Amino acid sequence: MSILVKEVTKLYGTQKAVDNISFSISKGEIVGLLGPNGAGKSTLMKIITCYKQQTAGEVKVCGFDVLENSIEIRKRIGYLPENNPLYLDMYVKESLEFVGNVHKVKNIKKRVQEMIEITGIEREQHKKLTALSRGYRQRVGLAHALIHDPEVLILDEPTSGLDPNQLVEIRGLIKRIGETKTVLFSTHIMQEVEAICDRVIIIDHGKIKLDDSLSNLLGKASQSIEQLFHRLTAN
Repeated sequence: MSILVKEVTKLYGTQKAVDNISFSISKGEIVGLLGPNGAGKSTLMKIITCYKQQTAGEVKVCGFDVLENSIEIRKRIGYLPENNPLYLDMYVKESLEFVGNVHKVKNIKKRVQEMIEITGIEREQHKKLTALSRGYRQRVGLAHALIHDPEVLILDEPTSGLDPNQLVEIRGLIKRIGETKTVLFSTHIMQEVEAICDRVIIIDHGKIKLDDSLSNLLGKASQSIEQLFHRLTAN
Protein backbone atom coordinates (compact mmCIF):
# COMPACT_ATOMS: atom_id res chain seq x y z
CA MET A 1 0.00 0.00 0.00
CA SER A 2 1.52 3.35 -1.04
CA ILE A 3 -0.85 5.65 0.88
CA LEU A 4 -3.19 4.86 3.78
CA VAL A 5 -5.51 7.53 5.20
CA LYS A 6 -7.68 6.32 8.07
CA GLU A 7 -10.37 8.42 9.81
CA VAL A 8 -8.38 11.64 9.38
CA THR A 9 -9.72 14.96 10.65
CA LYS A 10 -8.03 18.37 10.55
CA LEU A 11 -9.41 21.25 12.60
CA TYR A 12 -8.63 24.95 12.29
CA GLY A 13 -10.28 26.27 15.41
CA THR A 14 -13.80 24.90 15.16
CA GLN A 15 -13.72 24.50 11.37
CA LYS A 16 -13.20 21.01 9.96
CA ALA A 17 -11.01 21.36 6.88
CA VAL A 18 -10.86 17.55 6.66
CA ASP A 19 -13.69 15.56 8.23
CA ASN A 20 -13.10 11.87 9.11
CA ILE A 21 -11.66 10.87 5.72
CA SER A 22 -10.49 7.34 4.90
CA PHE A 23 -9.02 5.84 1.71
CA SER A 24 -6.02 3.87 0.49
CA ILE A 25 -3.99 4.03 -2.72
CA SER A 26 -2.11 1.03 -4.07
CA LYS A 27 1.25 1.11 -5.78
CA GLY A 28 1.01 2.22 -9.41
CA GLU A 29 -2.38 3.94 -9.19
CA ILE A 30 -3.05 7.42 -10.60
CA VAL A 31 -5.75 8.93 -8.39
CA GLY A 32 -7.47 12.25 -8.97
CA LEU A 33 -8.62 14.15 -5.88
CA LEU A 34 -11.47 16.17 -7.34
CA GLY A 35 -13.28 18.96 -5.55
CA PRO A 36 -14.19 22.66 -5.60
CA ASN A 37 -11.87 25.29 -4.16
CA GLY A 38 -11.89 25.09 -0.37
CA ALA A 39 -12.95 21.43 -0.32
CA GLY A 40 -9.95 20.34 1.77
CA LYS A 41 -7.76 18.92 -1.02
CA SER A 42 -4.63 20.96 -0.27
CA THR A 43 -4.92 20.41 3.48
CA LEU A 44 -5.14 16.66 2.96
CA MET A 45 -2.10 16.68 0.67
CA LYS A 46 -0.08 18.69 3.18
CA ILE A 47 -0.92 16.09 5.84
CA ILE A 48 0.15 13.23 3.56
CA THR A 49 3.43 15.01 2.73
CA CYS A 50 4.16 15.79 6.42
CA TYR A 51 3.81 19.58 6.06
CA LYS A 52 0.83 19.64 8.42
CA GLN A 53 -0.24 17.34 11.24
CA GLN A 54 -3.72 15.91 11.38
CA THR A 55 -5.90 16.58 14.43
CA ALA A 56 -7.07 12.96 14.54
CA GLY A 57 -6.64 9.76 12.56
CA GLU A 58 -3.78 7.86 10.96
CA VAL A 59 -1.78 8.44 7.79
CA LYS A 60 0.89 6.13 6.41
CA VAL A 61 3.01 6.48 3.26
CA CYS A 62 4.97 3.45 2.04
CA GLY A 63 4.31 1.86 5.43
CA PHE A 64 5.67 4.78 7.48
CA ASP A 65 3.53 6.86 9.85
CA VAL A 66 3.53 10.62 9.09
CA LEU A 67 3.83 11.52 12.78
CA GLU A 68 6.57 9.04 13.64
CA ASN A 69 8.66 8.72 10.45
CA SER A 70 8.34 11.97 8.51
CA ILE A 71 11.98 11.91 7.35
CA GLU A 72 11.59 8.45 5.84
CA ILE A 73 8.40 9.56 4.09
CA ARG A 74 10.04 12.68 2.63
CA LYS A 75 12.72 10.47 1.10
CA ARG A 76 10.04 8.46 -0.70
CA ILE A 77 7.68 11.20 -1.78
CA GLY A 78 7.82 13.88 -4.48
CA TYR A 79 5.63 16.93 -3.88
CA LEU A 80 4.62 19.77 -6.18
CA PRO A 81 2.59 22.33 -4.16
CA GLU A 82 -0.11 24.47 -5.73
CA ASN A 83 2.19 27.52 -5.56
CA ASN A 84 5.30 26.13 -7.24
CA PRO A 85 8.19 27.28 -4.98
CA LEU A 86 11.05 28.15 -7.35
CA TYR A 87 14.11 30.32 -6.86
CA LEU A 88 13.54 32.43 -9.95
CA ASP A 89 17.06 33.89 -10.04
CA MET A 90 18.55 30.43 -10.53
CA TYR A 91 19.24 28.85 -13.89
CA VAL A 92 17.28 25.68 -14.72
CA LYS A 93 20.21 23.25 -14.36
CA GLU A 94 21.49 25.08 -11.28
CA SER A 95 18.06 24.78 -9.68
CA LEU A 96 17.83 21.05 -10.40
CA GLU A 97 21.32 20.45 -9.02
CA PHE A 98 20.43 22.40 -5.88
CA VAL A 99 17.32 20.29 -5.19
CA GLY A 100 19.16 17.09 -6.09
CA ASN A 101 21.93 17.91 -3.62
CA VAL A 102 19.35 18.55 -0.90
CA HIS A 103 18.14 14.99 -1.50
CA LYS A 104 21.75 13.73 -1.65
CA VAL A 105 21.25 12.34 -5.14
CA LYS A 106 24.23 10.42 -6.46
CA ASN A 107 25.65 11.13 -9.94
CA ILE A 108 23.84 14.46 -9.81
CA LYS A 109 24.95 15.71 -13.25
CA LYS A 110 23.59 12.57 -14.93
CA ARG A 111 20.34 12.70 -12.96
CA VAL A 112 19.78 16.38 -13.83
CA GLN A 113 20.17 15.58 -17.52
CA GLU A 114 17.70 12.70 -17.16
CA MET A 115 15.15 15.03 -15.56
CA ILE A 116 15.63 17.61 -18.31
CA GLU A 117 14.88 14.96 -20.93
CA ILE A 118 11.95 13.36 -19.05
CA THR A 119 10.20 16.71 -18.48
CA GLY A 120 10.97 18.07 -21.94
CA ILE A 121 12.89 21.20 -20.97
CA GLU A 122 15.95 20.70 -23.17
CA ARG A 123 15.49 24.01 -25.02
CA GLU A 124 15.08 25.91 -21.74
CA GLN A 125 17.85 24.31 -19.69
CA HIS A 126 20.29 27.22 -19.99
CA LYS A 127 17.75 29.92 -19.06
CA LYS A 128 16.97 31.52 -15.73
CA LEU A 129 13.70 30.36 -14.20
CA THR A 130 12.36 33.90 -14.30
CA ALA A 131 12.54 33.77 -18.12
CA LEU A 132 10.39 30.63 -18.39
CA SER A 133 6.69 30.48 -19.19
CA ARG A 134 4.34 29.13 -16.52
CA GLY A 135 4.15 25.82 -18.35
CA TYR A 136 7.91 25.36 -18.32
CA ARG A 137 8.09 26.43 -14.68
CA GLN A 138 5.61 23.64 -13.90
CA ARG A 139 7.85 21.22 -15.77
CA VAL A 140 10.80 22.33 -13.63
CA GLY A 141 8.63 21.86 -10.53
CA LEU A 142 7.86 18.32 -11.66
CA ALA A 143 11.56 17.70 -12.24
CA HIS A 144 12.25 18.91 -8.68
CA ALA A 145 9.61 16.50 -7.35
CA LEU A 146 11.06 13.58 -9.36
CA ILE A 147 14.79 14.10 -9.11
CA HIS A 148 15.31 11.79 -6.11
CA ASP A 149 13.26 9.04 -7.81
CA PRO A 150 10.41 8.92 -5.25
CA GLU A 151 7.94 6.07 -5.00
CA VAL A 152 4.96 8.40 -4.58
CA LEU A 153 4.20 11.67 -6.38
CA ILE A 154 1.81 14.25 -4.86
CA LEU A 155 0.70 17.06 -7.21
CA ASP A 156 -1.52 19.90 -6.01
CA GLU A 157 -3.36 21.56 -8.93
CA PRO A 158 -0.42 20.86 -11.29
CA THR A 159 -2.07 22.43 -14.36
CA SER A 160 -3.58 25.51 -12.73
CA GLY A 161 -3.22 28.61 -14.93
CA LEU A 162 -1.79 26.84 -17.98
CA ASP A 163 -2.89 27.58 -21.53
CA PRO A 164 -4.57 24.80 -23.60
CA ASN A 165 -1.36 23.60 -25.25
CA GLN A 166 0.49 23.51 -21.94
CA LEU A 167 -2.44 21.63 -20.37
CA VAL A 168 -2.20 18.83 -22.92
CA GLU A 169 1.58 18.58 -22.54
CA ILE A 170 1.59 18.50 -18.73
CA ARG A 171 -1.29 16.00 -18.61
CA GLY A 172 0.62 13.72 -20.96
CA LEU A 173 3.74 14.05 -18.84
CA ILE A 174 1.87 13.14 -15.63
CA LYS A 175 0.31 10.15 -17.39
CA ARG A 176 3.74 8.89 -18.46
CA ILE A 177 5.17 9.40 -14.97
CA GLY A 178 2.25 7.40 -13.57
CA GLU A 179 3.40 4.33 -15.49
CA THR A 180 6.14 3.81 -12.87
CA LYS A 181 4.96 5.85 -9.84
CA THR A 182 1.98 6.11 -7.52
CA VAL A 183 0.41 9.49 -8.29
CA LEU A 184 -2.13 11.50 -6.28
CA PHE A 185 -3.08 14.81 -7.85
CA SER A 186 -5.71 17.37 -6.95
CA THR A 187 -7.83 19.34 -9.39
CA HIS A 188 -11.20 21.01 -9.79
CA ILE A 189 -11.21 20.35 -13.56
CA MET A 190 -13.30 17.38 -14.67
CA GLN A 191 -11.45 16.93 -17.99
CA GLU A 192 -8.23 16.53 -16.01
CA VAL A 193 -9.58 13.46 -14.26
CA GLU A 194 -10.77 11.82 -17.47
CA ALA A 195 -7.45 12.53 -19.22
CA ILE A 196 -5.09 11.27 -16.52
CA CYS A 197 -6.44 9.16 -13.68
CA ASP A 198 -7.41 5.55 -13.02
CA ARG A 199 -9.58 6.44 -10.03
CA VAL A 200 -11.52 9.43 -8.73
CA ILE A 201 -12.05 10.62 -5.17
CA ILE A 202 -14.56 13.48 -4.99
CA ILE A 203 -14.22 15.62 -1.87
CA ASP A 204 -16.37 18.51 -0.69
CA HIS A 205 -16.54 20.37 2.63
CA GLY A 206 -13.82 18.07 3.95
CA LYS A 207 -15.79 14.87 3.28
CA ILE A 208 -15.46 12.17 0.63
CA LYS A 209 -18.55 12.14 -1.58
CA LEU A 210 -17.42 9.39 -3.96
CA ASP A 211 -14.48 7.02 -4.42
CA ASP A 212 -14.51 4.81 -7.52
CA SER A 213 -12.50 3.81 -10.58
CA LEU A 214 -12.86 5.99 -13.65
CA SER A 215 -13.87 3.00 -15.75
CA ASN A 216 -16.73 2.18 -13.35
CA LEU A 217 -17.94 5.77 -13.36
CA LEU A 218 -17.84 6.09 -17.12
CA GLY A 219 -19.35 2.64 -17.65
CA LYS A 220 -22.21 2.81 -15.15
CA ALA A 221 -23.08 6.48 -14.83
CA SER A 222 -25.95 7.76 -16.94
CA GLN A 223 -24.45 11.21 -16.53
CA SER A 224 -21.07 12.72 -17.30
CA ILE A 225 -18.32 13.12 -14.70
CA GLU A 226 -19.07 16.83 -14.73
CA GLN A 227 -22.79 16.29 -14.00
CA LEU A 228 -21.96 13.78 -11.27
CA PHE A 229 -19.46 16.17 -9.71
CA HIS A 230 -21.94 19.05 -9.62
CA ARG A 231 -24.64 16.81 -8.15
CA LEU A 232 -22.38 15.52 -5.38
CA THR A 233 -20.99 18.95 -4.47
CA ALA A 234 -24.27 20.86 -4.68
CA ASN A 235 -25.19 22.70 -1.48
